[in-house]
Amino acid sequence: MKLSQFKFKLPESQLALEPPHRAFDNEDGTVEKVYNRDGCRLMVVHRKSQTIDMYKKDADGNDVTDAEGKPVYLGFRDIMNYFDEGDAFIFNDTKVFPARLYGTKEKTDAKIEVFLLRELNEELRLWDVLVEPARKIRIGNKLFFDEDGPMVAEVIDNTTSRGRTLRFLYDCPHDEFKRELFALGEAPLPRYIIDRRPANEDDMDNFQTIYARNEGAVTAPSSGLHFSRELLKLMEIRGIHFSYITVHCGLGSFDPIEVEDLTKHKMNSEQMIVGAEACRTVNDAKTAGHRICAVGVSTVRATETAVGTDGLLKEYEGWTNKFIFPPYDFGMANCMISNFYHSESTMLMTTAAFGGYDIVMEAYDMAVKNGYKFGCYGDALLIVDD
Repeated sequence: MKLSQFKFKLPESQLALEPPHRAFDNEDGTVEKVYNRDGCRLMVVHRKSQTIDMYKKDADGNDVTDAEGKPVYLGFRDIMNYFDEGDAFIFNDTKVFPARLYGTKEKTDAKIEVFLLRELNEELRLWDVLVEPARKIRIGNKLFFDEDGPMVAEVIDNTTSRGRTLRFLYDCPHDEFKRELFALGEAPLPRYIIDRRPANEDDMDNFQTIYARNEGAVTAPSSGLHFSRELLKLMEIRGIHFSYITVHCGLGSFDPIEVEDLTKHKMNSEQMIVGAEACRTVNDAKTAGHRICAVGVSTVRATETAVGTDGLLKEYEGWTNKFIFPPYDFGMANCMISNFYHSESTMLMTTAAFGGYDIVMEAYDMAVKNGYKFGCYGDALLIVDD
């Protein structure tokens, strides 16, 4: 397929710059906002029947209406109505670290942004990073991150146009170094958010799934942000099984595609781990004929990397640069949860491959016309197999 087939117009007002919140009035007259993880809207695509659910239904199949007689949109908690006992969900349990740092350049005091990608060598304190503005950062430059502290880094190599290798000049135990380094960082919100508002203290918690445990991501597996503890408990009570794999989400999904022919686009690699326990949970459910739901594009890419020719999940530890776009024959999950993503994005392409290009693009058109929120903090799309 062609890049231009995934282009659509999105009003800027529909970019979700904040996560969904529930407001409470305090006695002193102030309003308190509480993060409402499962408070977003949900749209459901049925890929076999090629139909779309957008509104709540009553027992007779009629639209539920509000006091003004308007149909009520599906909320994320309504996902419960599409799964039964024995079904299995695959979650990505990667943990986001505070990857965006701000500092100054030696001598000139020029302001610079350093985005940590991954640690290359623990003993030598080497990190792979992106810098901005890149034209001002050269090999041999020293960068200062804390006016009152000792956090200094030296540029020792160029990797890409914006990429550098830094050596942090910080002599202490590694755990202490990581603690001090991350204390200087902030939540690595996507550029389209940072360009419109600064990160705040709440973002580091908000931009993290509640089941995150394996540190290594520089962006959130955003479809998992919608799951609250209460919702997971309700799913557990229903008898739905949970499995966890790890995919350390990088920035490759946000890289613009610069070729019209999608077969020529190359994805950046992401580290992933699929353990034996996840394989047992998923394969037992699939063998028994239950639904398997992959939560997020990163999970879909990873499970398609680790699925065997028998359609079962295999243990895997390594990297994946799999780029999925239509047409694609999926071997693992038969259901998928994603957010609504930007025009011409790789996440949209994977979603369209899973649900079917025509119906997914129709869903996106409906989302734009009905004011759904797009992006990492936006609304959710569920694709089911019936």
